[in-house]
Amino acid sequence: MKLKISFIFLIIAGILNSQEQKKEIKTDSIQKLDKVLINAQVIFGSKYEAKNRTGSSYYISPEEIEKFNYTDINRLLRTVPGVNIYEEDGFGLRPNISLRGTSPERSAKISIMEDGVLIAPAPYSAPAAYYFPSVARMQAVEILKGSSQIQYGPFTTGGAINLVSTQIPDNFKGAIQTSYGSFNTGQLHAKLGDSKRNFGYSIEYLNFNSDGFKNLPDGSNTGFDKNDFVAKFRLNSSPDASLKQAVTFKFQYSDEVSNETYLGLTQNDFNSNPFNRYASSQEDKMTNDHIQFMVTHKIDFSKQFRITTNAYYNGFSRNWYKLNDVIFNGDKVGISSIVDNPENYPNYIDIVNGTSNSDADALLVKANNRDYISKGVQTKFDYHWSGENVFHDLEIGLRYHYDEEDRFQWKDGYNIINGVMNVTSNGAPGSDANRISSASAFAGSILYKLKYRNLTLTPGIRYENIVLSRDNFGTSDPRRTGINLSSRENKVDIFIPGIGFNYKLNTNTSIYGGIHKGFSPPGNEAGQKAEESINYELGSRFNLKGLRGEIVAFYNDYSNLLGSDLAATGGTGSLDQFNAGEVAVKGIELLLNYDLLEKNTNFSLPITFGYTFTDTEFLNSFGSDDSLWGEVTVGDELPYIAKHQFNTSVSLEHAKFELNLNGRLNGAFRTLAGTETITNTNGITSNFIIDFSGKYHLNKNLSLTGNMINLLDETYAVARVPAGLRPGHPFGAYAGLELRF
Repeated sequence: MKLKISFIFLIIAGILNSQEQKKEIKTDSIQKLDKVLINAQVIFGSKYEAKNRTGSSYYISPEEIEKFNYTDINRLLRTVPGVNIYEEDGFGLRPNISLRGTSPERSAKISIMEDGVLIAPAPYSAPAAYYFPSVARMQAVEILKGSSQIQYGPFTTGGAINLVSTQIPDNFKGAIQTSYGSFNTGQLHAKLGDSKRNFGYSIEYLNFNSDGFKNLPDGSNTGFDKNDFVAKFRLNSSPDASLKQAVTFKFQYSDEVSNETYLGLTQNDFNSNPFNRYASSQEDKMTNDHIQFMVTHKIDFSKQFRITTNAYYNGFSRNWYKLNDVIFNGDKVGISSIVDNPENYPNYIDIVNGTSNSDADALLVKANNRDYISKGVQTKFDYHWSGENVFHDLEIGLRYHYDEEDRFQWKDGYNIINGVMNVTSNGAPGSDANRISSASAFAGSILYKLKYRNLTLTPGIRYENIVLSRDNFGTSDPRRTGINLSSRENKVDIFIPGIGFNYKLNTNTSIYGGIHKGFSPPGNEAGQKAEESINYELGSRFNLKGLRGEIVAFYNDYSNLLGSDLAATGGTGSLDQFNAGEVAVKGIELLLNYDLLEKNTNFSLPITFGYTFTDTEFLNSFGSDDSLWGEVTVGDELPYIAKHQFNTSVSLEHAKFELNLNGRLNGAFRTLAGTETITNTNGITSNFIIDFSGKYHLNKNLSLTGNMINLLDETYAVARVPAGLRPGHPFGAYAGLELRF
């Protein structure tokens, strides 16, 4: 309670004790805020808008994305304070992202969007992000934390991430990028677009593939192949029309085949050779495809009033075929238990690593087959007006959304003889899981912005009405006749308020902060409570003689944290949620930018430094079967949240070339809740990784590119889930060409 009062006092004191503002600030701030209506498909749209939010925000611009040409969202987001990530496959295929201490597994506790539309396979009923948009085709990435994120639910505790896809250009423009390097990793990215008086278009294709950096005993490929295609077409009224309108059609399709596994390594095997894979994972493979249709209608009634409406459909199908259980002498044990405690299961681990021949059906490989649908309609009304010293903006958002996850799964039996797996039985489709989870949700939000002189206030409220349900047809009814149907339903009806402020002390310094309610939807079990918290932040943005930066303190007070039973974290994979009770998460985020050669006309040498401190604590005790949580007692820290992490980069830029170095300290984190010192036997120890990129412009249309990942070739662990230790990306070198026209 004392910390809560301190936050409120600091907010009030910051306003009351600030100096009187100069008249030039008033004119500058009013005019800049009044100049545009923000596109509904973006959160900010620019760094200027991001730094003037009343909440903590960050805009990764096209220029920043192009610096390293990252295809891994993990590496890109590590430059942003307040983001915690644990890796899994080394290429960012399925990220695990946390904002301000939210549970990171499968990024299930943050609102992930593409072009302002929820993009997780089933954001309400099954939000685990087994699909994540390819960051290599994005034009910008926006991260919003703090009180004003209530516009972008349903997850309002940690924040929202919006990936902005390539926009239709204003004139004819195209580009082809290609690269090749270590592990036979290749990338081809081509895009083309144009705008005329009454229409515009863009088409884009991305292929990303690799043989992988892990090794199977039989020499099989451990890599992946991804294709991504996007097409947009816009019809718009004439520029001189009194009522400006535009309709944009977007189509996106992607597919992926990746030889990825849930099976990691024991501690001893990781210490011996972290890049090996066990023979029993040779059949593991993820196949998926994603399709999106979206229609956007925008109408500008005036320079002050706009309505934007999106209708969208997302379909995602996946089958992760992967080793799930091992049977020896009739006893079945999950792979997570085997690799975590190999000394307790010596006969099982010998089967897993292929050193011992097995009986028929000793290896149970699960066809983790699921189909997802996510569809809806959302509209945003934005109206602003201003007086002599005051600016008003009213934004109203409405959304009706439906999503579902359809599980139809089975297990096949294998033996392993001389290190080679052979099918010994075929499971009946639907015999392992046969159910549909769904959600219908209506959401509405109102955000009012009042700017008087140098003070901006943004009170707002969000409303969520959600019906979550599950129809379980049972494992003996593959035709879904309903003879064994079991149904359940849970309803949620909640208001989510928040208020933020931003106060300019002078032209170079401002303070901002806010208080808002955090919320995450519960599961479909009747009576289960939602995740709720009260969240506080207080920060400052400044520019002191060229040193630009931001520092913010936050405190998230959970009254009920929810955990999810995910196979990805060593659980059973039921997706059922469980109450973890009261938790406190607090921390500090710092970002600094400075150009050492700011006055030089030929060169620039910008440096950045970002630091995040996150302190977590369970305020009650409980027990769970999930390997990500384990037995929890009062005072334990949350697993998979690093207490310290920082990122620093330095670039040498010239009209003819640029060189970029990026270093990041991934802080140590525990892999089970606890308080003991973190070691390489009970957690993941810290590591410092350096990446390099360079670019040489042969002319205005053609450039040579080069990248080095993990420049010092550090060997490090990134996680102990889904089942066992797994390594980060080793040293990799890549060269390419960029053609622009």
